[in-house]
Amino acid sequence: MIRLKVVQLTYSFYQNEGKSLDVAEKELNFSMSKAYELYLYLLSLLVEIQKYAARRNEQRLAREQRSGAVSNNSSDQILACNKLLLLLKSNKALNEYIENQKAAWDEEENLVKRLYSDFIDSDIFGLYVDKADYSFAADRELIRKFYKTYVCDNEHIDSMLEDHSLYWNDDKEIIDSFVLKTIKRFTEDSNEEMPLLPEFSSDDDRRFAQDLFHATLTRDAELRGFIRDNTRNWEFNRLAVMDVIIMQIALAEILTFPTIPLSVTFNEYLDIAKVYSTPKSASYINGMLDGIVKNLHEQGIVNKTR
Repeated sequence: MIRLKVVQLTYSFYQNEGKSLDVAEKELNFSMSKAYELYLYLLSLLVEIQKYAARRNEQRLAREQRSGAVSNNSSDQILACNKLLLLLKSNKALNEYIENQKAAWDEEENLVKRLYSDFIDSDIFGLYVDKADYSFAADRELIRKFYKTYVCDNEHIDSMLEDHSLYWNDDKEIIDSFVLKTIKRFTEDSNEEMPLLPEFSSDDDRRFAQDLFHATLTRDAELRGFIRDNTRNWEFNRLAVMDVIIMQIALAEILTFPTIPLSVTFNEYLDIAKVYSTPKSASYINGMLDGIVKNLHEQGIVNKTR
């Protein structure tokens, strides 16, 4: 997440001529906090699904009491009683966010209704009901499948998020992976104190983001010089802008953080290139960085080898 943010903000810096380094660094911190806000917002969608199911179930029970017809294990009751959803509903950290959030899911009632209706009519939910396995593991897997199928790559949600924040739409894909990871972390022994993923796992991560971004921008002439030296000048001028930025940041990391293994740096930026640049970028960047690092190693500038 940190490296991706640095890539996004570096690209933005070069697209906005005249932006100062100080402003850019403040924007990085703000962007990181907005990404974490999105993580909590999407987790709170699952709480809203449980609350919506509970309201529908209460309305069903009231109707049945009036008519005298009683049914068991309705779809609404099943989701209202889902063990993973109830854990999220009681989670203290998530409740603190929900109480203070500016963007609430109850303002998106039609979207929640659509998600809910699509899900309870789905084969995923039907198979879960047929198995009648209401263990914690089965409940958790049901919600994981719901999120992966109906929240990830949902154009209606993407459009709504873009209306809330320009930052959110860019972050949705990676934040989805964090939500899915969080769902998997909950166990039958979890309680309301269960910690969510932190914005930064440590102060070191915060400093890493700031130092990497600072080095990328303050050493840009040097870093781009290394890239240019490994291409003919006309080739450098024809490189995709995002390819240059990704290589520039990777080199900043290699030169600034000697304890990070080269394999880690290479893998992280090649994964970013596969998503954010051209189809052939990853293999090209891999070859370029490999050649640059070998040259820097021979010159004694870089001590670690791949």
